Amino acid sequence: MFVNKYQNQTINFSDAAAVKAFNKALLKHFYDINDWDIPADYLCPPIPGRADYIHYIADLLAENNKGVIPTGSQVKVLDIGVGANCVYPIIGQKEYGWNFVGADINPEAIKSANKIIAANPHLKDEISCRLQNSPKDIFKGIIQAEEKFTVSICNPPFHASLAEVAAGSNRKWKNLGIKPASKTKLNFGGQNAELWCDGGELQFISNMISQSAEMPDACIWFTTLVSKQENLPLIYKALKNVNALQVKTIDMAQGQKISRIVAWTFFLSLV
Repeated sequence: MFVNKYQNQTINFSDAAAVKAFNKALLKHFYDINDWDIPADYLCPPIPGRADYIHYIADLLAENNKGVIPTGSQVKVLDIGVGANCVYPIIGQKEYGWNFVGADINPEAIKSANKIIAANPHLKDEISCRLQNSPKDIFKGIIQAEEKFTVSICNPPFHASLAEVAAGSNRKWKNLGIKPASKTKLNFGGQNAELWCDGGELQFISNMISQSAEMPDACIWFTTLVSKQENLPLIYKALKNVNALQVKTIDMAQGQKISRIVAWTFFLSLV
């Protein structure tokens, strides 16, 4: 903690340990998580932004449920890139009682998420994790035969290269008014696969769209966060090319960060 220029006591968001401690406190206070930790240098996400995504998804599902948010384990959610932190399933299970499957390409992330689940007994029957053995596949190898999900969620890798990660991190440090000891030091952490992939966000989402069309009945709604507004025209074009029957864009903002959710379905009628 420190006292800022407005003479208010606040979290030192430039300190990765402080960010992790703050997350632990938020998860304990709001989501009944008594034992939560992640390995060093893994992504430690801002909890409010993660909660926003879950609540907007709840509103999306309510649109086709007579305005009532569906709750309980009959709502099955696929979290693509669950990460070591398992935060989306934690929030969705606590707020709405949804059942989650978390997928990730990183064995250490799956191990960490499973450890969190095991340490908090109320999560045990509601969240499971699956390792994606093929990095080029998103749904194949995760969704089992005849398995149906209500919705899939995803916070895709944002950057197209490690250099982009460093540049983005330096902008964050500048906004915090602090000169980092290392040019690549990240206050929220993150492994390479969590932060960047070839082609960045646009390529990842484009792959997701084309692969969703190969399994159109596997999810009622496919959704993803889109951080870069300039990517939207090409995302809409990709969705048109695969004949998505409904496409929705949901604007969301948390603090200074502006983002949006793009959702699509191959079902003509959802009622």
